[in-house]
Amino acid sequence: MDIVPLVAICALFIGLPWIILHYVTKWKTSATLTSDDEALLEELYQLARRLDERMETVERLVASDHPDFRPAAQMPNREIDNQPLREIAKDIDRLRARSADRSFR
Repeated sequence: MDIVPLVAICALFIGLPWIILHYVTKWKTSATLTSDDEALLEELYQLARRLDERMETVERLVASDHPDFRPAAQMPNREIDNQPLREIAKDIDRLRARSADRSFR
């Protein structure tokens, strides 16, 4: 009895699907955020909000000392400045929705 056809059939019907399913599972799990990633994202979001509040405070202080100073909040609203912020806000909303969906599973 020749063992080569038996090994070829086993490799084809057992080994190949096993390898494919293994890497598909790895690919799907790596595409999601871990709980550490979510915690880091939330921490960065809170840090950005605090920095924004501090920046507004500094601008108010400088504006009170220098009448010619125009804070960024008083400058004309330009679309080119707002586009990156909108994209970041969409990403954050999408990540929060994904996180909420996973918590219900």
